[in-house]
Amino acid sequence: MPSAEDTPAAPTIADVARAASVSKTTASDALRGHGRVSGATREAVLAAARQLGYAPNRNARSLRTSVTETIALHIPEFLTSAEYYMGFVFGVAEQAARAGLNVTLISSGHLPQHSAIPQVDGLVLCDPVAGDPVVDRLMNANLPVVTAERYVGEAQPTGVIWSDHAQLTTQLLDHLRDAGARRPAFLASDTTSDWATTLLDTHAQWCAAHDLPVLVGKAPFSASPDVLQRTVRDMLARSPEIDALICGADGAAAAVLPEIRAAGRTVGQDILLASCVDSSAMRMAEPPITSIDLRPRVMGAECARLLCEILTGDAEPGTTRTLSIEMNIRDSTRW
Repeated sequence: MPSAEDTPAAPTIADVARAASVSKTTASDALRGHGRVSGATREAVLAAARQLGYAPNRNARSLRTSVTETIALHIPEFLTSAEYYMGFVFGVAEQAARAGLNVTLISSGHLPQHSAIPQVDGLVLCDPVAGDPVVDRLMNANLPVVTAERYVGEAQPTGVIWSDHAQLTTQLLDHLRDAGARRPAFLASDTTSDWATTLLDTHAQWCAAHDLPVLVGKAPFSASPDVLQRTVRDMLARSPEIDALICGADGAAAAVLPEIRAAGRTVGQDILLASCVDSSAMRMAEPPITSIDLRPRVMGAECARLLCEILTGDAEPGTTRTLSIEMNIRDSTRW
C-alpha cells in the first residue's frame, strides 16, 4: 500500500492556470463561469482542468453554494471626498466586475450603530482606523476581510495589501536633503490609521538620525483649506527656519501654497514643498508638486482580487501582499 508521501498531490488552481497559460484569477473565473473571460479561454481552462483531474477546493465549493455574489467596500466618512479614495473605489469595482461580483459601499456615516451589516460574501476596508466602531463591527462580522494597509486594532484581517510608506517617506526626506533642505517640517493628519502614524513616525526617526529638530503641525485629514493654511502659518511663524514642508493628507500641499506665498516664501527657491499623496492637484499646481504616487486604482483592484481569491480558496487566509509605490519629483523640490 502506498504511503501518504507517495500519494500525488491534488492539482491546484495554480496548476490549471499554468497548463492553460493564464493567470490564477482568469482560471478561477473560467471555472466559475464568471468574469470577462472569452469562450476560447474558458474552453482552454476547462480542458486543462479535465486533463489534470482538478476538483475545486471543497471549502471554497461549500462557500460558493451560499454566495450573494456581492462584496462590500468600507471607506471612513471623513475620507470620502479625497481624490485617492475615488480611484480606490473604481479599482475595487472594476476588479469585482471582472469576477462577476457586485459591490456595495459602506461608510461610517451611513451604518447606524444597531443596523445589520449588509448580506455580502466579504469586505474590503480602505485604510481602517482602530477605534472606529463601524470598523470594529466589520472586522468582527465573521466575514472574510481584506484591508488596504495594515489594521492596528485587535482583530486580524483575512488578507492585507499594503505599501512600504516608511521607505518612500525616507526616500522623500533624503531627496529634500540632497536638494539643500536642512529643516524639513511635516504637516501631519490627526488620524490613527497605520498610514498616518507611519508617516509621522518615519519623519521623527529621520530627523533624529540626522540630529535635526522634529518640526510638526497637525490638522484633521479632511480639514478645509483655511484650517490647513492657518496651521502652516503658525508653523512658519513658530519656526521660520523651515526650508521644506511635507504634507501628509491628500490635496493639502496645493491648499497651502497661497499661505506659503503670503509668508513671503517662494516654493522651489527658499522653501521646498512635497506631498505624501499624488493627485491632479499636485500635477496642476504652480509649481508642480513633488509627490508619492500611491497608485490608488491598482490598490483597490488588488484588494478586490485578493478577496476574490480568498473566497474561492485560491489564497490562504492571512495572505499579505505588497504594492509598490513611487516618488514623482517635480519643480517644487528643485532649488
